[in-house]
Amino acid sequence: MNRRPDRLSVRAVGPHGYALAVCLLLGAVADAQGYKPIPYRMDPRAPAAAKRLQALTLFDSVYQRPRRIWIYTPQGYDPRAATAYPLIVAFDGLDYRDTMPLPLILDTLAATRKAPLFVGVLVDDSASSVRIADLGNAAKMVEFLGRQLIPYVRTHWHVTTDPHRTIVTGSSAGGLAAAFVAFKRPKLFGNVLSQSGAFWRGAEASNEPPYEWLTDQVAAGAKRDVSFFIDVGELEDHATLGGSGPNFRDANRRFRAALTAKGYSVTYAEVPAGQHAPQYWMTRLPVGIVTLTSTWR
Repeated sequence: MNRRPDRLSVRAVGPHGYALAVCLLLGAVADAQGYKPIPYRMDPRAPAAAKRLQALTLFDSVYQRPRRIWIYTPQGYDPRAATAYPLIVAFDGLDYRDTMPLPLILDTLAATRKAPLFVGVLVDDSASSVRIADLGNAAKMVEFLGRQLIPYVRTHWHVTTDPHRTIVTGSSAGGLAAAFVAFKRPKLFGNVLSQSGAFWRGAEASNEPPYEWLTDQVAAGAKRDVSFFIDVGELEDHATLGGSGPNFRDANRRFRAALTAKGYSVTYAEVPAGQHAPQYWMTRLPVGIVTLTSTWR
């Protein structure tokens, strides 16, 4: 399912305006189960995250095309720090740069000590069928991440090699991809943050049955050492493929059930009045990060 809704870009407005804008957008980090607000405020001295976001273009040797990535480093990043930084990888990198500003969310959580300092990798996945070829249970994406991108990041930035301190995240098809790559490479990714994941899809970007391919793989396969944070909008209660495919929300429920039956650690939520749109994912993204990292410290 492609999703490219109107952007809700956040722009810098002065030295601390970018941080202030995200604080206003987030308002509070909500409790993952009860949606109880947990008030916090941004450290006014925190610099704009955008100043620490490095844009690069790599030649993706698996997909055989140039691929943009953005590398976020936290305030005070030290390449010689005694402990390597946790890593978060996000699909649909342009969206997570602008629409759901992950760098700024990470700054905010770090400044308020809700989560550790991260290095972030935002991966561009283009649009339309090209995007789905990246994110629709695609073996080539697993190969690109494992053979090229993650080794490159580990070589050039001081990041952890511990999968338990690594998160992979995405929304819609990106949420599916996050779960898929962790299932295939649990020694790279030990934590999945999936928002409105397109778990209805078949293998290799297929729009044909058998649907819910990854759910079947989880049910049939051995349990991986991976923790999951999954949310989906309460109002995403609709059939896919114009009415001929599985119910979107219910596919998330069945994926959660398959994980639970195998004994995975799963935090699952259906967001009240939530729909398939970035304004819902943006406010829930920090909740997922806080939840997954709560046992790290």
